[in-house]
Amino acid sequence: MTRPITLATLTLVIAGCASGCAVTQSQPVDAGAVYTRGVIAADHAIASQAGLEMLQRGGNAVDAAVATSFCLAVVRPYSCGLGGGGFMVIHMAADDPMPAQDVAITYREKSPAAVGPDYYVQLDVPFASRYGPNAVGVPGTVAGLLTALDNYGTLDRATILGPAIKAAEQGFAIDADYVASSREVIDDLAEHPEWIDLVGRERFDWFRRRFLFGSTPTVGQILRQPELAQTLRLIARDGAAVFYSGEIARAIADSCPQMSRGDLARYEPRVGRPLQGNFRGRTVLAMPLPSSGGIAMLETLGLLERRWSDLATTTRGSPQYIHLVVEAMKHAFADRAEWLGDDRFVTVPTSSLLSSGYLDRIAARIKLDRTQSPEAYGSREQLPRDSGTSHLGVIDQWGNAVACTETINLEFGSLLPVAEFGFMLNNEMDDFLTIPGERNAFGLQQSERNLPQAGKWPLSSMSPTIVVGADGRVEVVVGASGGPRIISGSLQALLDVLVFDWSASDAVSAPRFHHQWMPDVLQFEDGWTDEAAIDAMGQYGHVVGRREDVGVVQLIRWSNDGWTAASDPRKGGAPAGW
Repeated sequence: MTRPITLATLTLVIAGCASGCAVTQSQPVDAGAVYTRGVIAADHAIASQAGLEMLQRGGNAVDAAVATSFCLAVVRPYSCGLGGGGFMVIHMAADDPMPAQDVAITYREKSPAAVGPDYYVQLDVPFASRYGPNAVGVPGTVAGLLTALDNYGTLDRATILGPAIKAAEQGFAIDADYVASSREVIDDLAEHPEWIDLVGRERFDWFRRRFLFGSTPTVGQILRQPELAQTLRLIARDGAAVFYSGEIARAIADSCPQMSRGDLARYEPRVGRPLQGNFRGRTVLAMPLPSSGGIAMLETLGLLERRWSDLATTTRGSPQYIHLVVEAMKHAFADRAEWLGDDRFVTVPTSSLLSSGYLDRIAARIKLDRTQSPEAYGSREQLPRDSGTSHLGVIDQWGNAVACTETINLEFGSLLPVAEFGFMLNNEMDDFLTIPGERNAFGLQQSERNLPQAGKWPLSSMSPTIVVGADGRVEVVVGASGGPRIISGSLQALLDVLVFDWSASDAVSAPRFHHQWMPDVLQFEDGWTDEAAIDAMGQYGHVVGRREDVGVVQLIRWSNDGWTAASDPRKGGAPAGW
């Protein structure tokens, strides 16, 4: 499915200089640039450039996505990495005689075999599911990325991992987002020094020296990661085996008493079909469980489709628009809390939640003049949070597309490094319900459907999404980071494009709002300046609050006979295109 090649401007240049010189980047990026041969949108410019390099070498969207992700493991170590996991939605365009193919790859972290429903009750150690070795789930990133590459990519591992190895070895200048995330961790540790004991002093000191610059991170400092560079070389040479059954697996198991080498050796991603929904004549491809974001996105879009006559008469940011979108989101978030979990372990009525009859009934319950009590929306559960997260999107010249979201959960995950191999381990176990009947470390109460169990995936809000038009061409690739705000941020940026025909840059940059059903508070970003719209929400009965941001969104859209892309300024990323 080859598209005409026209003159395009390369608006992002990442130059690696002589050995020992840090990888650098040139900015700003032209927000209106149109690309005809492919584009990548990631939350770091160096990572976007890694993907572009693969496209320019003749690789496809999967090659570019995998290269971008491995590079993000280097430049965003507090958001994602080899010690984490994620989700990937792939659309392989029709190529006569081959029909289009849609794939969803789940490589979420899993519960080790030793961790059952009462593990943390018996352990009886505060914060054990959040920091230190007991917080770590079996990592899935390496297995997931290499599964995608082996089955749908075209380039070899050494080529794919080349940019990541270069960035790790030569180093790069840390940016404002890196510094802000590091200082947040530093401040938290000043209040809770006991977390260091959970990690262990020797390992924590290595983490503090390597990633926190001795607790004095400053924009422009160069982060070099020689241990990670060597690890990436091992993966390039030996593939997933070295990570899951070789010397890296031994080091991970030695770091985590609840995780065995058998847990690592048994890890397998799940390759299946994405969920499909419809919105305004388009097909929406979303992640299935254990991503809750796919179901929540499709349910919300389905409700808004059924109230289209009301939505179409609003303007973006008007009180009427905010209220209608919030009411649809609250129904989806309530169902998310009541029903969703790992569908290999619990029965989840996915088809019922997305059925026309159910959506018809729920849409009819939305009141345009007022909000309702929480009991009108569903269950009494709340949401887990995953904030150390990164999203990327890719389109290639043949129309193949990838949406990929990855995480290590919170900033720098469990704070536990595998020092000899240079990466941080996740704290994904805190996304389970670890103490039944009690709230987790963030004051959130979760459903017993989300109790830990051997080999189980915890529920996630990650929502990589691809929208395909009636003509079979990809129209939008979108996703975000930011815990449950992933769903809100991705949804609103998508509506900005599909309903209001906004540019990628405007859709990603615009201020957003968030409501996750419980707590019953409608939160506006600090950047939302329309005070009249906020005040009007009180007339609908909403309790209003503020928060710093609502997700960090990356978005690609078809426009003007080419692709435009935007990386969210909230995190300082930049797209790269051809």
